Amino acid sequence: MSYKKLDKLNLTLDAYSHALAILGVDEATIMPEGGGNARSNAISTLAAISHENATSPEISNWIKEAQDSSLSEDKAAGVNEFKRLYEQNICLSADFVGKKTQAAMNCEQLWRRLRPTGDWKAFAPALKEVVDMARQEAKIRSDATGLLPYDALIEQYDPGTRMAHIDPVFSTLKEFLKDFLPKALQKQEIRHRKTPIKTLNGPFEIKHQRALGMAAMKQLGFDFSHGRLDTSHHPFCGGVPSDVRITTRYEKDNFLSALMGILHETGHAQYEQGLSKKNSHWPHNKARGMGLHESQSLFVEMQISRSPMFWDWAFALVSEHLGKNVLEGFDVEDVLAHVNLVKPGFIRVDADEITYPLHVILRYELERDLISGQIEVEDIPTAWHEKMVEYLGLDTKDNMKDGPMQDVHWPAGLFGYFPSYTLGALMAAQQWEAMIKALPKAPEQIRSGNFSSINEWRSKNIWQHGSRLSTPELMKQACGQELNPDAFIRHLKTRYGS
Repeated sequence: MSYKKLDKLNLTLDAYSHALAILGVDEATIMPEGGGNARSNAISTLAAISHENATSPEISNWIKEAQDSSLSEDKAAGVNEFKRLYEQNICLSADFVGKKTQAAMNCEQLWRRLRPTGDWKAFAPALKEVVDMARQEAKIRSDATGLLPYDALIEQYDPGTRMAHIDPVFSTLKEFLKDFLPKALQKQEIRHRKTPIKTLNGPFEIKHQRALGMAAMKQLGFDFSHGRLDTSHHPFCGGVPSDVRITTRYEKDNFLSALMGILHETGHAQYEQGLSKKNSHWPHNKARGMGLHESQSLFVEMQISRSPMFWDWAFALVSEHLGKNVLEGFDVEDVLAHVNLVKPGFIRVDADEITYPLHVILRYELERDLISGQIEVEDIPTAWHEKMVEYLGLDTKDNMKDGPMQDVHWPAGLFGYFPSYTLGALMAAQQWEAMIKALPKAPEQIRSGNFSSINEWRSKNIWQHGSRLSTPELMKQACGQELNPDAFIRHLKTRYGS
């Protein structure tokens, strides 16, 4: 009886989650600016109601009674994961969740208006409110779990991951990258002196870029009967497994920017669409944290889509959708010179494989110190500038738009999320090595545009497990070892030279 009550509750919570997800996607894509206040109120109200349902006192008894009864292995896994989430939820009141959501929605909408001009002075007060809420949440969760405050936030995105795990990995990776970056740039410069990089033959009509992206998505295995592609200020994957929404942003003179964004988000979408359909309203059948989610997007974007094998196939696809003249005078190596161009830049989402982790490490270090109180919102521009100079040699002192205002995560209150991006890159490299051992013909299959065996491996080893295993357990089972940076470092040395 208690299991049935939990099952009914999960159906209700899943319905709220569905509604909130689609409302959020709409808000970020096609909602008119005038709808912002009402949408913010609607989402914060629904979030509070959902939280209240998820934290009712009687649920504790339902969980205990269900665990004491005779359940199948699958049902027991569902109850155990639900219990973990319940214990995470009950420490926050519905009123707090509503206020937190309201502050984040207001700040995110303000960010969309102010980011084009980089008006930090007008933006900072709203961000300060979001940071204050994040600090309160971190303390509440810390008191309830015994975790350090920032660890308690990381737990919401990557269960089991701690600063004690991240700090040494990021420290090793940061020192390697700071040393490796100038060497890779020097090797690239020598190569480009011998074979200059060719200019793309733009402009490229947006409708044709969109058609190209959708064709690539379909070939990779995206199910358009359960998802779609849209446009937004910031590329993302949202929605729900039965209705996955991915977005990109287009540049008229560079089709590769949008295409790479689409391929990245397609990796996220494949994970969602590949989750178990049976009892999908139970949490153990949902994705296992954002680190693993990022590993799926980066597996597609970095391991597959920036490889010579992929472009042996995709070269013709580009010509088909953008016109034969687009790649006239180009060969695969010329395209690879663009997609694997190493160039320190301001924008994280446009960064290459070598500099991208440095962008993430910078953000991780800043938000870790924000939550602990070592720095305040007003300190962010200076701290950001100093780290950008140290890590990438770039000056952002008077460039808020391309500096600390470039990402949606902090305005949206997503503190603890950023480490997932680079942890995901490390996991993707490990998964690629394990997949190649199991499927030695995979490179040739990619060269012919055949991704079915690769997707089967990903489904068997990642997607179908949902949240039944922790991330370390899942990685050890899929790859034979837990998370470490070695495979990623080998990957960078192979692709960009040691």
